[in-house]
Amino acid sequence: MNRPNIVLIMTDQQRADWTAASGFPLDTMPFLDGLMGGGTRFRRAYTTSPLCVPARISLLTGRYPSAHRVRQNSAARHVLRGADLVDVLRDAGYALHLAGKTHFHRERADFDTFAAPYWHDRGPDGAATPEQARFERWLAELDHSVGHEPTPFPVECQFPHRIVDGAIDAIERTPADRPFFTWLSFPEPHNPYQVPEPYFSLFDPDEMPERLAGPEGAARKGGMYAWLRELIEEKRPGYDAEWRRYRANYCGMLRLIDDQLRRFFTHLRETGRDTDTLVFFVADHGDYAGDYGLQRKGAGMAECLMRIPFAVAGPGVRPLANDTDFVSLADLLPTICDVLDVVIPPGVQGRSLWPLLTGAPYPAEEFATGYGERGFGGLSYDVDERPPLHFPYEGRTFDELNTVTQAGTTVMLRRAQWKLLLDERGTGELYDLETDPAELDNRYDDPALAEIRAALTTDLARWMIRVRDDLPEAAYTLKRASHNWHAPERR
Repeated sequence: MNRPNIVLIMTDQQRADWTAASGFPLDTMPFLDGLMGGGTRFRRAYTTSPLCVPARISLLTGRYPSAHRVRQNSAARHVLRGADLVDVLRDAGYALHLAGKTHFHRERADFDTFAAPYWHDRGPDGAATPEQARFERWLAELDHSVGHEPTPFPVECQFPHRIVDGAIDAIERTPADRPFFTWLSFPEPHNPYQVPEPYFSLFDPDEMPERLAGPEGAARKGGMYAWLRELIEEKRPGYDAEWRRYRANYCGMLRLIDDQLRRFFTHLRETGRDTDTLVFFVADHGDYAGDYGLQRKGAGMAECLMRIPFAVAGPGVRPLANDTDFVSLADLLPTICDVLDVVIPPGVQGRSLWPLLTGAPYPAEEFATGYGERGFGGLSYDVDERPPLHFPYEGRTFDELNTVTQAGTTVMLRRAQWKLLLDERGTGELYDLETDPAELDNRYDDPALAEIRAALTTDLARWMIRVRDDLPEAAYTLKRASHNWHAPERR
């Protein structure tokens, strides 16, 4: 393949299990399901970290948060990296377009076109029409909550529509003989949870699927889960009664994004720019969507936060629903390096998925486990310590990413149906996701699982060694593995 166009679709806070193609009972994203159905879908894809900036920097650098050193949303400028995705594509001659949310270390000058940054309640400075500016003020007043009425502004004010406008404009100004990289970075379906008609009425709240667990789940898990639930209840009494409306709005936001993606790819097809285009679809992390009686994200590393959609379609990619291999957001950069036949930069920890995507042999053990990280470091706070929360406590506003939910360090290991968590205090969690998908029955101390726990702990230790940082290179020459695989290649 010779320098295909690349489109990266990225949503913010989208669960892996909320489209019909993933088994969800409602058809939230029919166009995207159809588009990516011609390629490979990874059913066991995970974020590197369940919050925005660390995850997005992992995508760009191919490094885990403990290596790129950005472990909280306010630390993007402190990134430690080598060459990243922008460098690789720039060196390969690509026109680089970003439309949408940033929340990473790169700046306007790093892209040829920059229809950004979009946040969750405002667009780029000076870019809004008067009506769009009124919409942004309305969004800010909604204060990251759930809309109980249709948004009183047209679809054209919504950020996905404006982002697609910016992406189409960028591609139209790209010479036909130059490959482009277009990053559609949607701030949705992140809070505030709102949509205009027809999307508000498209999904009936009464038809929303039941939750894995409601507020009783947070109480049973205890710790930061119960603390966050109590915080939200104190700020917004009775908020959990709206969980069905919350889910219906979330579904509507997904369909709104889907319709805008349809518009974008229709333009590509009509202008002949779709014939040699590779499409990646990912999210940075998930959303509780009412599970545990919680909204947004914040506490713990539940599957609803850690699992992400990850699909690839385009020239050379085989159609497959891969429900075996564990893959990561950090794997996107080395995969694109393989696509372009360029050397994976030093310091990259992710692994190329290109052989998996094209049907080439690969070692099963390389992708038999998955790994993730959470927390900004130091010691975890006990929930009764009343630490400084870093947001004003008066009124209804709160930040779920606070010192109680984000302090300390937790690492996660996945293999088969098993999930192991371990934090800096030595507190362990072990779940059998086949029998306990809500992760309510912690079997870490179950004698019957002692051998399984020991084997998973060894897997976890190997991952923690693997993500030790190789940078800077200095005087010695590293032995590099093909595709960044550490397991022996299958013959």
